[in-house]
Amino acid sequence: PDSSRENGDRIFPEPEKLWFKESSAKNLRNRDFLSPTTMLNTLYADGQVPPAVMSRVLSLRGSGILPVAGGEVMDLQCLTAPRFPKTATFITFLRALGIDWPTTPANWTNEEREEKIQEALENSVYRERETEKSRRTSGGGGGGGGGRKVEEENEGALRVNLKRVFQEEGLLGYDPSLGTCTVHRDSVSHLAQLDLATADCTVALATALHVTSCQDEFRQQQIAVLWRASGATHTQRHLVCGPVKTPGSHLTAAQYLQLRRGQMKEASEMKYGDQVEGQTWDDIIRVMTSATVRFELLSTVHTSPVTLDVQREGGVSTKGPRGGVFVMYNCARLHTLFDSYERGVEKGLYPEIPEGSQLDFSALKEEGEWLLLFNYLIPFSELLDQSGQALDCEGGGARVNIKTEQICKFLVSLSKDFSSYYNRVHVLGEPLPHLFNQMFCRLYLLRALRELYHSALDTLNLPPIRQL
Repeated sequence: PDSSRENGDRIFPEPEKLWFKESSAKNLRNRDFLSPTTMLNTLYADGQVPPAVMSRVLSLRGSGILPVAGGEVMDLQCLTAPRFPKTATFITFLRALGIDWPTTPANWTNEEREEKIQEALENSVYRERETEKSRRTSGGGGGGGGGRKVEEENEGALRVNLKRVFQEEGLLGYDPSLGTCTVHRDSVSHLAQLDLATADCTVALATALHVTSCQDEFRQQQIAVLWRASGATHTQRHLVCGPVKTPGSHLTAAQYLQLRRGQMKEASEMKYGDQVEGQTWDDIIRVMTSATVRFELLSTVHTSPVTLDVQREGGVSTKGPRGGVFVMYNCARLHTLFDSYERGVEKGLYPEIPEGSQLDFSALKEEGEWLLLFNYLIPFSELLDQSGQALDCEGGGARVNIKTEQICKFLVSLSKDFSSYYNRVHVLGEPLPHLFNQMFCRLYLLRALRELYHSALDTLNLPPIRQL
C-alpha cells in the first residue's frame, strides 16, 4: 500500500514501469519475457511483483511486444535441467516414428559423478571468486545495509565465467552475451548426464551434438560451455531447430501422427482394397506414416519454421518436397523387380547376373539410364560426404547445419526420374539369350540404385519398404 519502502539505508520509489530483459530484439516475438531475480529482489520484497504493476505489463501492446500471461521469478544466470514432462511427450512421439532416442529418467541421480563435476567446477580456473554484486558493493556505488544484505545472500555461491571459457578455449560461434553464471544443483546433474553419456565412448575424438530449439539455444550454450569448464574435452556442436506450425489447428504431436496414419491407411485401402489388413499391412502403414512425417519435418532447413498441412480432408502429397510416400513406393518397386527376377532364376528362366566386367554396357541406350547414372549414382557419395563434413568441421563454430533437406530433395527427384524410366522401359524381357546382356546391364544399374535408396533412407533413419 505504501508508495515507497525502506531497505536498510536506501529508499526505493514505487516504479512506474517494470522492465523485462531481452538480449536480442529479433527474439521478442518467440521468447518469454524474463526479469532478472536480482532486479526483482531490489524493487520488491521477495521478488513478488504487485498486481498493479503486473496489470500494466499485461496491458502492453504494439510492435515487438507480447502480452505476458503470468509472472514467474527466474534467475537468468541459473541453468536448469530439461523439462521432463515436455521431454516425455517428445520421446513418445519419436518412438512412434521408430526412433530410439536416448533418455534419462526424471529421478536419475549419480552422486559420485555429480560430486566429481562439482569439485571440478569449484577448482576451475574460470571460477569467479567474487560475485558481481559483491564487487559492485565494494566499489562504493551505493553501500549501506542493503548492499551488505545482497552480499550475504550471494556469499558461497559457485559462479563460473562462461565468457572467459569460450574466449580462452578458442570456441567459435558462441553467444557473446554469455557471461558469469551461478551453478545450481540441477546444472550439475545435467552435466553428470552428459558425462555419463560419453563415458563409454571408445573413439579418440568424439563430437557431442546438442539438439535444441531456437528458444533454448542460449541455455544450451550455457550448458555446453559449463561442461567445458568442468574439464570436458569433447567437441560440442549445436543443432538448432525451428518451430513446427499448424495453421488453423491446435493438434498435438500425437494427434498429428494419428492423422497421418489414418490418411495412409485410407490411401492404401483405396489403392489395394480389402487386402489391406493384418500385421504385414500394419507394418507397411506404420513405415509409410513415419516416412511421411519425417519428410515433412526434414525437407525444410532445420533452422527454419516448418508449416504442416493438417487438413483432415484429402490425402498426403506424394510429389514435391514432402514426397516421403512417393520415395518409399519407388523403393518398393525396385524390391519387387528383383524379387521377380529371383523367381525367374529359380524357375530356370534367367541365369545369375554376371560380373560387371563381363557385360557390354553400350547396350544401355535409353537417355533415362544415363540420367540415373550421372544425376544420381555418381554424385550421391559427394552429397553424403558434405552432410558428414558438417559435424567434422572444427572451424564451423558452435552451430552445425545438417542438410537433411538436400537428402529429401535428392530422393524425391530421383524417384520422379526412376518412376518415369520404369514406366517406360520393360526391364525383365523375354528369356532369350541374345537379350540377356541388355537386361543384365539394366539390372546392374538398378541394383546400384536400390543400394543408393537404402543408404539415403538410412541417413534419415528410415527402413526401406520391400513390398507394396
